[in-house]
Amino acid sequence: MGALKIIPPRTVAPQTIPPRCLRIERSKSDMPNLLVGRRGLLAGSVTVLAMAPKLVTAQTAPPAASGGAGGGQSAVIDVNRAQVAPIPIAIPVFAAGGGKASELASGIVEVISNDLQGCGLFRPLDPASFVQAAADIGAVPKWQDWKVIGTRALVTGKVDEPSAGQVRVEFRLWDVLPEQQLQGTAYTTADGNWRRVGHMIADVIYERLLGEKGYFDTRIAYISDTGPRSARIRRLAIMDQDGANNRFLTSGEWTALDPRFHPIKVNELAFMSYAENQPRVYLFDLGSGRQSLLGAFSGMTFAPRFSPDGTKIILSEARGAGSDIVVVDLGSMMPTQLTSSGAIDTSPCYSPDGSQIVFNSDRDGSPQIYVMGADGANPKRISYGEGRFFAPVWSPRGDLIAFINQNGGTFGLGVMNTDGTGERILSEGFTVDGPSFCPNGRVIAFWRTTPATSSSGAGYSTRLVSIDITGFNERLMQTPTDASDPAWSPLLS
Repeated sequence: MGALKIIPPRTVAPQTIPPRCLRIERSKSDMPNLLVGRRGLLAGSVTVLAMAPKLVTAQTAPPAASGGAGGGQSAVIDVNRAQVAPIPIAIPVFAAGGGKASELASGIVEVISNDLQGCGLFRPLDPASFVQAAADIGAVPKWQDWKVIGTRALVTGKVDEPSAGQVRVEFRLWDVLPEQQLQGTAYTTADGNWRRVGHMIADVIYERLLGEKGYFDTRIAYISDTGPRSARIRRLAIMDQDGANNRFLTSGEWTALDPRFHPIKVNELAFMSYAENQPRVYLFDLGSGRQSLLGAFSGMTFAPRFSPDGTKIILSEARGAGSDIVVVDLGSMMPTQLTSSGAIDTSPCYSPDGSQIVFNSDRDGSPQIYVMGADGANPKRISYGEGRFFAPVWSPRGDLIAFINQNGGTFGLGVMNTDGTGERILSEGFTVDGPSFCPNGRVIAFWRTTPATSSSGAGYSTRLVSIDITGFNERLMQTPTDASDPAWSPLLS
């Protein structure tokens, strides 16, 4: 995706832009922002990437359309309340001039509705219940027509084709009971980007009504698994967070594992490849498809993750029967060894501010979770619950660490506070692994294995799953093949 061009909030006249760019116009109505054993231990962990430059937030401006004489309770609530009572939201098909614009209008509304319904915090209303037809952009809704069917929030919009290959999408978000407009924004881009516009609108709605940034304009890198259980073909793949626009990045000739997004540079991943039967960490450029070996290590390297500022990669290097944690400066490609316990030290992950590292080690006899300084100093064990602990991942919020726990024959995905207190299991299964937080820290992606039902391997599968950090709204993520090792990107906009 090309760079995003922002025009001032009071400017609404269309302009010609390059086909791979996206222009955003904000209406005068924008309101302020509201607020296992060694196999498991050697499994990697996860990181995230900004796939395009960040967009500016909506700016405060007077309303473009006057509200009515409302005064009812606002649809703006917090996530905890929305979990109990999802926000009823009406999203009529956007107005359009016919032809391709009408087709895009229907598709965009479907993307918005699916995003909001999928997070479990909104309840899109059945269009068959709508009393008022889709409102023209800028027109004040007939409030009573929406109140009578229980609407708390309303989204209206319009789709135009200002020129061949271009699309301009306007939308407005209305708070129905107080009869107020909360947001008015327009996007102009190549018409092939229409799905992304839908995700961006859903993110705005999420943030304005729940007070937290959304996570819909993101991608998931993962490992595509095909073939029989005894001879799996594992390819690096990427898709939008809703499963659309899937793309296989490697051929499957060599096994790929543990993808991790760069946090700043566009279109860059780190992953582990068994190329030439030598398992090592590589960098992958999503634009060119070019792969490059990271460093000049003599042995196996695995479990890579970028530092928060993107200037370093931390990983594990196998040494004898164990492994050490090493950080590689991406400018000089010079490695610095951080641990030398003689045990298996692996799955390192930086805290969001880069000052600490959480990692996995069996130095005390069984796999457990430790935290140390970014320079490797003062390692301290923080996991003291029952069983063994793997794959720690620091939340983007900085408040939680996700982990995998093996207790007897059961695996569980859990979270704990950063000092190890407050441990709780969110989901259990035959095997679960590979947690990865979405950008706002609200949802975790992971993968779940279904065991074979026969000695031939029939019934065996691995699928991606997402779940809220409270254990709410566990959902299967859509992939064209079996899948494992998810890595969630940061917001693309």
